Amino acid sequence: MKTDQMPTGRRMVLRIAAALGATTTFGLFALERTGGAPPRPSGPAHPVAGPPVGAPARPPAGPRLAPSSYRLQPMTAHAPPRHRRALPPVRQRPFLRVSGVGRSMVLSFDDGPDPRYTPAILRTLRKHDVRAMFFVCGEMAAVNPDLLREMADDGHVVGNHSWSHPLMPRLRPSRIRDELGSTSDIIERTLGSPPLWYRAPYGAWNRHSFEIGAELGMEPLAWTVDTLDWKEPGAHVIVRRVLDGAGPGVVVLSHDAGGDRSQSVAALRVYLPELLAAGYHLTVPRR
Repeated sequence: MKTDQMPTGRRMVLRIAAALGATTTFGLFALERTGGAPPRPSGPAHPVAGPPVGAPARPPAGPRLAPSSYRLQPMTAHAPPRHRRALPPVRQRPFLRVSGVGRSMVLSFDDGPDPRYTPAILRTLRKHDVRAMFFVCGEMAAVNPDLLREMADDGHVVGNHSWSHPLMPRLRPSRIRDELGSTSDIIERTLGSPPLWYRAPYGAWNRHSFEIGAELGMEPLAWTVDTLDWKEPGAHVIVRRVLDGAGPGVVVLSHDAGGDRSQSVAALRVYLPELLAAGYHLTVPRR
């Protein structure tokens, strides 16, 4: 035997050690890929026999891993939850005006969107670069989603005015929830976010409407000046009511649906530039 050759017994020990090392390495690699714990033996804990002397060392057969099983996955389980706006308190009365700096006023329009009148109101507001509030009815929003998107694209605030414009105090709480909840849902599906303001039809509020509105994340907003344009008194009468009632923090109520609103459209074209000329800043409330 030459001096550079190992004894047969030593070669056998080294081969067994190499085989066991390969098995351990493969097991750790598979564990790192799958993220699982090492398998426990199902039978008695006996030493594992090594491969026969002279046979090449091969890792033990195991299940083939699909590519997706070892790709890095986003750690969504540990990500912070998406920020949600805190629910407002339950009010006992709606806001009648808004606070602001200087001569700020709010223009609001109810009952739409209506393809006969809403586009003309939007054009007038856009011409003077003015933002307003639109309290929409769900049944109107559902069939006019493009107008809803146009309101939002122009920077107007879209509020909840119930689904079918009922008298809230006459409804059971479950029906109030349906009226407000369904309208919030259609607004969120169309615009990507739910409304933050609501207005009770006819200005008729009750405890249940305040509670349910708050649960849906909305604040109640009424008005300071009612143009009574739904009575169709004539465009000049609507103009006079707005200008006479103008003042800091005033919220003006008009309509863009629910009947013939051509007088409301014509009146806006007159009183809006006059309000701006008088130094009023037409804005929308922020939350």
